[in-house]
Amino acid sequence: MSTTATATDSTTSEEVTGEAARRRTFAVISHPDAGKSTLTEALALHAAAITSAGAVHGKGERRGVTSDWMAMEQDRGISITSAALRIDYGDCVLNLLDTPGHADFSEDTYRVLSAVDCAIMLLDSAKGLEPQTLKLFEVCRARNMPVITFVNKWDRPGREPLELLDEIEQRIGLRPTPMNWPVGIAGDFRGLIDRADGSYTKLTRTPGGATRAREERVDPEQAAQAEGAEWTQAQEEIDLLGEIEAHFDEASFLAGESSPVLFGAALPNFGVSQLLEALVNLAPAPEDPVDADGAVRPVGAPFSGQVFKMQANMDKAHRDRMAFLRIASGRFERGMVLTHANTGKPFATKYTQAVFGSERSTIETAYPGDVIALVNAAALSVGDTLYAGKKVHFPPIPSFAPEHFAVARAKDAGRYKQFQRGIAQLDAEGVVQVLSSDVRGEQAPVLAAVGPLQFDVVAHRMSEEFRAPIELTHLDYSLARRTDAGSAPTAHALSGAEVLTRRADGELLVLVHNKYRLRVIKRDNPDLVLEPLLAGGVEAEE
Repeated sequence: MSTTATATDSTTSEEVTGEAARRRTFAVISHPDAGKSTLTEALALHAAAITSAGAVHGKGERRGVTSDWMAMEQDRGISITSAALRIDYGDCVLNLLDTPGHADFSEDTYRVLSAVDCAIMLLDSAKGLEPQTLKLFEVCRARNMPVITFVNKWDRPGREPLELLDEIEQRIGLRPTPMNWPVGIAGDFRGLIDRADGSYTKLTRTPGGATRAREERVDPEQAAQAEGAEWTQAQEEIDLLGEIEAHFDEASFLAGESSPVLFGAALPNFGVSQLLEALVNLAPAPEDPVDADGAVRPVGAPFSGQVFKMQANMDKAHRDRMAFLRIASGRFERGMVLTHANTGKPFATKYTQAVFGSERSTIETAYPGDVIALVNAAALSVGDTLYAGKKVHFPPIPSFAPEHFAVARAKDAGRYKQFQRGIAQLDAEGVVQVLSSDVRGEQAPVLAAVGPLQFDVVAHRMSEEFRAPIELTHLDYSLARRTDAGSAPTAHALSGAEVLTRRADGELLVLVHNKYRLRVIKRDNPDLVLEPLLAGGVEAEE
């Protein structure tokens, strides 16, 4: 290699490393109705990416949230599928991956968590830690992912702030380190004290929270006179935090042992700018990725990335299939030809876009930490690796253990080809897991889901997008376990069990009625292979 080529490669690597350092790629995790989509809107609003925030349940002429682009999401006021929002903020590029809040769509959230470097754990000030939040946090813990906590809805009646901090530490073992502190109890939100310098920011609500809240820096002495007893109480609580040494520690935060805590209210846009600053200053930039063999690939190395989500028909006019890919290393340039690690075949990237909710724009270059959308990606599936230069293959993204099962059949036999195509596409996207068996046949695949609302999404999309309405027959199973060819005949003959094959990876799965039946089967058949499935890095419970 010539000296000029070596110098060029070095310059490119330095450029990529510098650009990667500017990236912050994160997801928001929460229980349903904690205000996740509203916070997503507020973050985009404060970063000047949009000029007016919508409401989760759009009323009148107000549009729905930017990240909720699917018709079902806008109709029901819930997030069904994850969305990628790229936001330029100061000298940083924020890649915000909004995720479904409803527990029935957990698997989409688990896939998204494999593509981020940090998570915002959103808590309702009145409810604290809820089941779905706990479940998602365990996935973050399994990945040693740094977590920033945002206590939302402080403008509404809720619990004491010290009580919420104690719950975080006691229930999930994460040491809370508040970065700011509210003046006024939940429901009487006056402003925020910055613990680092003692400054006070008074917040004034804007009509409907549609524009940025007015923030006014007030001298602490003036604030003490204006706020009276609420100021005194806040200062006493801050003093207590100092006594127990609840101070931010970067090493323990990055190790997933402690969590910076911020207070605010997303709907009226209180405290959102402070959260943005915390993301920029505290959240980690993309690190050197590790491949399936345990080898480190520097972020400055030639391009590599992994598909973490498939989505079809975001553009109804074109009926396309889009692959969301997180860049792990190197600089992406539109039009470059990559190699598909699974097949060794070339993959052209002529049509590549950045996605902001339902809006798209062509992207020319991107760097580690960025999320790009590859259009017409019929050859790709969730977990696939694309690369340039030296071959690399990243670890697969594990599927979540399904708990609900239903047999799907086409209502119109004349639409069977559309039925097959639709079911295969939804399986590739990860909307549901599609299982098959020789007994049931291809005309009656079994759909496996984390929650029953996934079946509603399937029925809606099969009817609206593929014009192949389906009927669903729910099965009385609640557990799935992995088995092998040697154990399959025995398992299939058991009462209360059924053996199916998952098409995507060819694995044999045994469906069982419930955990009690599973215990009996294992007791009576100790040599039978019945292995738990992995749930996003967390082993499913027996």
